[in-house]
Amino acid sequence: MKDLTGRKCLITGAASGIGRATAQTAARAGAHLVLTDIAEAGLHETVRLVETGGGRVLAAQALDVSDYDAVTAWAERVHADHGSLDVVMNIAGISTWGTVENLEHRHWRSIIDVNLMGPIHIIENFLPPMVRAGRGGHLVNVSSAAGLLALPWHAAYSASKFGLRGVSEVLRFDLERHGIGVSLVVPGAVRTPLVGTVQIVGVDRDDPRVRKLTGVFEGHAATPEKVADRILAGIRRNRFLVYTSFDIRLGYWFARKFALPYEIAMRLANRQFSKLLPEPDRTSAGA
Repeated sequence: MKDLTGRKCLITGAASGIGRATAQTAARAGAHLVLTDIAEAGLHETVRLVETGGGRVLAAQALDVSDYDAVTAWAERVHADHGSLDVVMNIAGISTWGTVENLEHRHWRSIIDVNLMGPIHIIENFLPPMVRAGRGGHLVNVSSAAGLLALPWHAAYSASKFGLRGVSEVLRFDLERHGIGVSLVVPGAVRTPLVGTVQIVGVDRDDPRVRKLTGVFEGHAATPEKVADRILAGIRRNRFLVYTSFDIRLGYWFARKFALPYEIAMRLANRQFSKLLPEPDRTSAGA
């Protein structure tokens, strides 16, 4: 898909961050947008920004992608009004970090529901009509560096992002015969509101050491606009793995080529992170 002019393009998570930047970039490339996000006010602002910039928004709906019935009802309206789409981008996501003794079931459940089941709900509803239309197209799934590497405290988050990576790898080959490309975006640090709001269970965000770590993270973060440019380049070149920074490309190469040094590096990183944890309360532990 070399040219997005006139292509109907769905973007989830469009209210802010990567989603908003991608909506604006795709609109400038001539795409006609179908947008959604759970944050209604932010979604309306994205629509305003796109239209002020001369772009076209076909439909915008505030909804929770983890709600299958809501996604299905919306998809039916979109298809009734505009027919099948050409590009589907799963960008919406949430993040919670924590060690296994601190994470609660609700943390695991919410991350899987939004980051993995959300994209699946979108795929279920929008990809079959794309296949039947026979025009080809493209699917973009935004995973993470945590979908490639065993980053400390990311067990729940990585469960969702590794899962999305697996879905994408299979669909890459399943959809090829229909002329539908698949891109898996694997960002590292990105300068979005999520950086300041990510929940780190069991850790005091006001701890100076945590603030310092967050500052280092932000210092290496790419802008949402840069990520959006990489996503559109990935679509145009039909590239499967879309990196947004060199460090993640290098890290994944290192993990595949040097298994033992990678294992040692991950162990050392985990020990450094563990220094930020409070001492565990063992008074209630069993004998």
